[in-house]
Amino acid sequence: MIHEVLVVGALQCNCSILGDEETREAIVLDPGDEVERILAVLKRHNLKAKYIINTHAHFDHVGNCRELKEATGAEIWLHKADLPIYESAPRQAELFAMYGVKPIRMTAVDQFLRDADGVQVGKIAAQVIHTPGHTPGSLSLHVPGSAKEVLFAGDTLFNGSIGRTDLPGGDFHQILKSIKERLFALDDDTEVWPGHGPKTTIGWERRTNPFLQNL
Repeated sequence: MIHEVLVVGALQCNCSILGDEETREAIVLDPGDEVERILAVLKRHNLKAKYIINTHAHFDHVGNCRELKEATGAEIWLHKADLPIYESAPRQAELFAMYGVKPIRMTAVDQFLRDADGVQVGKIAAQVIHTPGHTPGSLSLHVPGSAKEVLFAGDTLFNGSIGRTDLPGGDFHQILKSIKERLFALDDDTEVWPGHGPKTTIGWERRTNPFLQNL
C-alpha cells in the first residue's frame, strides 16, 4: 500500500493518500486545502483518486473536496449525520478568514457512509467505524493488514488528546463512548493517524492519554 500524509491548510489538517500498487486506484482522506499538492502526490505515484473520504465535515477537512472531485472525478463520501455541517463549511471558513483561510466552495456528496461499510481500492480493503462525538457523523477508517493495521481517526482521537466537543454537534460523553467501545476494541499496535498532529498507536493512547485513563 502506498501511503502519504500531507499536512494542509491553516489548521494543519492531515490529508492521507492511500494507493493500491497494482490497480493504481487511490483513496484521499480529508482534502482540506492545498489541492495542488494532493494532485502532485497522485501524479508522482501514477494514482487515480477513486474516493474522497471525509472523516467529518469541518471546513479544514472538506475545504478542497470540490476541487479534487473536479480534477479527478473521484466520488465524495461522508456520513449523513454530518451533512448539515458539510453544507455550512463555507460559513465556517469565513470565521477563520483572519487566519488566512480562503473562501471555499462545496459540491454534492455522492454517497453517504454508514458504520461497517467497506471501502476498497485494489487490495486495500478498509472499513468504516462510526465514531460520533466530535461531530454527529464523525467516522474512522480502519485498514487491517498482515504486517500493520492502520486507523485514520479524524478528530476523534489524537496523540495525547481527544477531539473538541464544544462545537455544534459535539458531545463529550459520546466521544468517550466511541473511543472506549469502538477504537479501544482494536489491537494495541494499531497505528493511528489523527486528523491533526503526529501519529500514535491504540496501545499508547490506552496507557497514557490523560483524557482516557478512567474509561
